[in-house]
Amino acid sequence: MRILLVEPNYYSRYPPLGLLKLSAFHKSRKDATQLVRGLQKVEKPDIIYVTSLFTWAWKPVHEAVRFYKTLFPDAEVWLGGLYASLLPKHAASSGADRIHEGIFKEAEDVMPDYDLVPQWDGSIIFSSRGCVNHCGFCAVPRLEGPLNSVKHSIKHLVWPRHKRIIFFDNNILASAGWRSVFDELEEMGLRVDFNQGIDPALITDEIANRLSKLKVHLVRLGYDVKSEGYIVKRAVERLNSAGINGRRILVYALYNYVDDPQSFFERVKEILIWGAVCYPMRYEPLDRLEKNTYVAPKWDAERLEMVQKARRVLGCRGALPPYMGLVRKFETAHNFNEAFGLRAKKSDFCVASS
Repeated sequence: MRILLVEPNYYSRYPPLGLLKLSAFHKSRKDATQLVRGLQKVEKPDIIYVTSLFTWAWKPVHEAVRFYKTLFPDAEVWLGGLYASLLPKHAASSGADRIHEGIFKEAEDVMPDYDLVPQWDGSIIFSSRGCVNHCGFCAVPRLEGPLNSVKHSIKHLVWPRHKRIIFFDNNILASAGWRSVFDELEEMGLRVDFNQGIDPALITDEIANRLSKLKVHLVRLGYDVKSEGYIVKRAVERLNSAGINGRRILVYALYNYVDDPQSFFERVKEILIWGAVCYPMRYEPLDRLEKNTYVAPKWDAERLEMVQKARRVLGCRGALPPYMGLVRKFETAHNFNEAFGLRAKKSDFCVASS
């Protein structure tokens, strides 16, 4: 069979992992696969797989389905991925023949077909699926459920020519296999990126020391509500004690959810005082079809825009680093409006890091 794998023309930093796994699965059955991005004229396939990403990026997905369905009316078109799994009824209006929700289990534990993306340099791995937490803002409980599919070894999923390993686990430290996986990472000596973040509540002195032995450029944490402050502070302190300084700790600060502007300001101030980098993360409901249109009950459009402007003007690449001027600005501010006001120049805060 001839299999066409389609990544719609939306923005993504990473190759389409699901499609690469499907390619490997089909090649194991002696099928021929081709990966394309956007709308391209190709030879007639028997099956077309179209992937999807965030719900607000649905338009390029529908465009791709309709383009290839028109070009190859006899081919069966499957639509899967995040958007298709979260909004299957809306996804069905694309005209796809089949909507696949969740994980394609037959291809879950195969080495992705990285031959299709020869310029890519990192092995993307799930050493576990699901999560022990049930955060209301997160899609993982709906898509993957509780922690499952735990692996105690990931060597078989590392592409020989890759220079780094990227974990997409939702909560790797909750996995019973984390120690053996960390042992393999130390042995391989490749750069490591825990892309979805590390649960600060699970960072012990042992884990901080193990992380310090890996080639981890950035440790990502989350500080979602004010009551978690002592947990995140303790995690930062343990990482610091293990030799991981604050500039290598990125803390996501969720806003526009159940918080209000003042509590968000207080969390950002704490993160900067701890010496870590703060990354404001705007909440969007899981079923949103347009990005940055939702305004939570305790927020308003004006203050949401103030955060966005501060990220652009005072921050660096969307993050707020603990530069002296920026820390001072937040320390001396009494409220949200003072902290996120833009009277100062960017050069006072965003300076070159040694």
